[in-house]
Amino acid sequence: MLLTQEYKEYWSLSSKLVFRLIFTYFSLYIFFRFTGSFFETPFKYIGKSILDITYNYHVNGEGSGDNTYAYITLFMNAILTVFIVVFWTFMDRKRNSYNTLLYWFLALLRIILILSMFLYGSVKIFQLQFPQPSLIRLLEPLGNFSPMGLAWTYMGYSEGFNMFTGFMEVLGALLLIPRRTQTLGAFIIMGVMTHVAMMNFMFDIPVKLLSSHLLAMATVIFMTDSQRFVNVFFKNRGTTVLNYYHPVKDKTYHKAIFWIKTIVLSIIIIGVGIYGHEAEQKQGPNREKPFLYGIWETSHFIKNGDTIAPLITDRNRWKYIIVEYKDKVTVKAMNDKKYHYDFVVDSTSQQIKLYRGLSEYDDFNFTYEHSNPDDLKLKGIFLRDTLKIILKRKDLNDFNLKSRGFRWINETPYNK
Repeated sequence: MLLTQEYKEYWSLSSKLVFRLIFTYFSLYIFFRFTGSFFETPFKYIGKSILDITYNYHVNGEGSGDNTYAYITLFMNAILTVFIVVFWTFMDRKRNSYNTLLYWFLALLRIILILSMFLYGSVKIFQLQFPQPSLIRLLEPLGNFSPMGLAWTYMGYSEGFNMFTGFMEVLGALLLIPRRTQTLGAFIIMGVMTHVAMMNFMFDIPVKLLSSHLLAMATVIFMTDSQRFVNVFFKNRGTTVLNYYHPVKDKTYHKAIFWIKTIVLSIIIIGVGIYGHEAEQKQGPNREKPFLYGIWETSHFIKNGDTIAPLITDRNRWKYIIVEYKDKVTVKAMNDKKYHYDFVVDSTSQQIKLYRGLSEYDDFNFTYEHSNPDDLKLKGIFLRDTLKIILKRKDLNDFNLKSRGFRWINETPYNK
């Protein structure tokens, strides 16, 4: 075993080289993860002059973790790792071992993994990362889904699956906290992050670099104690106790660390619980629904006194209006083009403001009749046209994705 958490006075040349390589690469990766934007000027110059990247791109990636700048940073990470390892090997070739540095390096990796798994696990448990399919998504033809959109819909459909995957990520993080259970925690995270990384690669989700590195970090931790795993599961041999190396022997220090871990963990759990609950109430499926919530299908569309036929090529006739969030509405035209507008309803005067860029307007431009929950009539002026629109609320149970719940007994597969 090249690296182990047991104390060894003398390390082999290969062990020292592997440690220098792993330590340097991941230390640089973590450093650039938090400070990469400060190196924009030199990194962009290198990207242009060495990698021949001439197109424009953003440093933050606008939400993508696999943007051009991320790959330039990864390139610099690799190049600097080679130079540093060569220099380090030459300057420190007489050192016998790196027991203490390995100890603190693994502690750093555990902290990064614990925070990452708590973050990604909690947003799954509260179903914030993968929300349930929206009303707009229910109307979208499957062929229009992007691979990432398909994955988000697949994950978002099942609250139970979200909670399971989130729980496994949090469980791995919890087991990483005590040193005695860190190997099991790393093993669980390896399994979870392998699934996440493969999903990111196969569904074109732009978090491939981060998920791969989190998987690699968990593998490094597991690798330092893998001999016991190999003995039991591959060689069918008994295992022995691993005597962990501790650079600090003071019992007071270890008691202090125990209580610090306990207090910080409690704060994290309470904080995550409060934030998750509040976010779930505001964004989750149990949030307060706006007035006129639902999918409204147009039965009659009268424009300037003329009844417009429902031609599927018409980009002006409304097919649906979708009210899902407060003060927002989406209009879907007959040709499936979507338009997003601000939407304010005054239920007292039965008037509606429907504009793009609501702050520019003060006047209500529609009146409505809502005599029963499933019928809606709009009258008003929109884009200089006089409109009269008669709509019917669509029953969400018409969608199999909404009506087909879990069943213990299935006489035949319900695969539609």
